[in-house]
Amino acid sequence: MKTILLVEDDLDFGNILQEYLSLHEFHVIWLKDGEEALKRIHKSHFDICVFDVMMPKLDGFSLAEKVIEYNPEISFVFLTARNHKEDKIKGLKLGADDYIIKPFEAEELILRIQNIIKRTQKKAVDSPSNTSFSIGKYQFFKTRLELKYKDSIQRLTEKEAALIQFLFEHKNQLLKRNEILEAIWKADDFFTGRSMDVFISRLRKYFKEDASIKIESIRGVGLEFKIS
Repeated sequence: MKTILLVEDDLDFGNILQEYLSLHEFHVIWLKDGEEALKRIHKSHFDICVFDVMMPKLDGFSLAEKVIEYNPEISFVFLTARNHKEDKIKGLKLGADDYIIKPFEAEELILRIQNIIKRTQKKAVDSPSNTSFSIGKYQFFKTRLELKYKDSIQRLTEKEAALIQFLFEHKNQLLKRNEILEAIWKADDFFTGRSMDVFISRLRKYFKEDASIKIESIRGVGLEFKIS
């Protein structure tokens, strides 16, 4: 049974979601504000978090930032009644696995959570037990989620590490956008595309100390991870 942390301050809506998730054999911990959730996440294990964006004391975005600092591997989904493009982009920049606009059917949330869990389980099975190799002047530790340059260590999210490994395995090759999206995000739509752009921007910053490493974008086609 997977454990879900549901953080939702709307009592009626939260009660409905808790009951529906429980009916689908999830163990649900439902909390009503972000501060309470942050305390709980330091004490308990959760397989996935579902955060409402607009909450008292600590909003969903701020909560996610603090949770990522504590556990960068955890999967999380945002729920919001605000259909603002800026909010969606902010959520994706934080590394959210999904972003769902209210109102929505409870069955939709169930399916999205199940898909996220399937992806994370597949990654765990597919991940090699010992993955560490050099990328230019950097040392990449896949299982430890670290990218090391001299004495500096950059902590990575699971998705960042998966993207680095995929790009390195196909270095000096032109990769189409849909190939990368299907391999890492298991989807190819507007929001996953925007998410990928954000992640690529991060990787460019991570590898900036080595001039021999470049991530070049080819407009309308894809990109190439170049190592000279």
